[in-house]
Amino acid sequence: MYRFPTFALAVLVTLSSAVAKDKKKDPDEIGNRDVGKGVNFYSIEKEIALGKQLAQEVERQAKIVDDPVIAEYVNRVGQNLVRNSDAKVPFTIKVIDAEEINAFALPGGFFFVNTGVMINADTEAEMAGVMAHEIAHVAARHGTRQATRGQIINYASIPLIFMGGWTGYAIRQGAGLAIPLGFLTFSRGFESEADYLGLQYMYKAGYDPTAFVDFFEKIQSKEKKKPGTMSKVFSTHPMTDDRIKTSQKTIQDILKAKPEYVVTTSEFNDVKTRLYAMHNRRKPDDKDLLRPGLRRAPGGGTIPVDENGNEQKQKDDQDERPTLKRRDQ
Repeated sequence: MYRFPTFALAVLVTLSSAVAKDKKKDPDEIGNRDVGKGVNFYSIEKEIALGKQLAQEVERQAKIVDDPVIAEYVNRVGQNLVRNSDAKVPFTIKVIDAEEINAFALPGGFFFVNTGVMINADTEAEMAGVMAHEIAHVAARHGTRQATRGQIINYASIPLIFMGGWTGYAIRQGAGLAIPLGFLTFSRGFESEADYLGLQYMYKAGYDPTAFVDFFEKIQSKEKKKPGTMSKVFSTHPMTDDRIKTSQKTIQDILKAKPEYVVTTSEFNDVKTRLYAMHNRRKPDDKDLLRPGLRRAPGGGTIPVDENGNEQKQKDDQDERPTLKRRDQ
C-alpha cells in the first residue's frame, strides 16, 4: 500500500491552515469559516443546553425589560448582527433593566444587554459595536473552550463559574462559591479575537467600525470620573492603548472603506427617550429645568423635547432614515 509522505501531509496541513487564516481575515467569507475551532469538550447541543440553563438563572434574578418597543428594537439590531456573523446557533436576545454598562452572551446564543449600554451610547453604531463583540464570543465558542481549559476546576462547578458578566456574579453569590475573579473573565487572547471578529461583524452589517473604539474609549473615561459606571467584569479587560491600536489596524488592514456607514437611526433615539422615561430621568443635556431640552436628530440638527423627553414637534420624513457617515468626514 502506498503511504503518503509525511512531509507532504505537513505541507497540506500548513496550506489548509493558511487558507483558514486568510478566510478569517476576509469579511466576505463570514459565515463560511469555522472560527470556533479548538479543543472543546462541549458539543454544540450541550453548549446550547448549558446556555439555556444559565439564561433561566439570569432571568430569575434580573429585571428583564418587558417594554415591547425596546425589547423588539434591541432584538432586531442584535439579530441583524448575528446574520452577519459566523455564529452557528440561534440567538435569544433580552434587555436587563440595569444602568451599569454591561452586555454578556452565554454559551449557545443566550444574550443579555443592560439598558446602561443604550443610555451611554450616543449612536446605534456604538451599541452595535458592544453587541458584535459579545456575539463574537459566542461564534468563537469562547465560553466552553475556556471551560475546557479549566479542567483543574471541579466539573460540577464549571457551569457556574466560567462565564463573565453580570450573571457570573449573580450565580456565584447565589451558590455561595468563593471563585476568583479570573474565572469569570475571558483570556486576553479570546478578548482580542472577539475585538477582531466583532469589528468585522458590525462592518458587514453596515455600521461604522470606528464606533466600537469610540464607545470603549468613552466609557473608560466615564469610569475614571465616576467609578461603578461599568460592570466590574466588563472593565476587567479595558480598551488599552494596545487594543485601540490593534483595532484601528484591523479596520485599516482588512476592512475596505465604504462610501458611507450607518451611524444611528431615529429608532435608537426613540428607544433612548423611552429608557429615560422608564427610569424617570432627564437627559444629561437638560441641565436647566426652565430651558427647553434638545436632542440630536439623525440629520445632525436638534429637536425640542419636553421635561419628560418627549418631542415637541412632529418628526419630518428625513428623521425616519438612518444617519449615514461618509468616509471622508
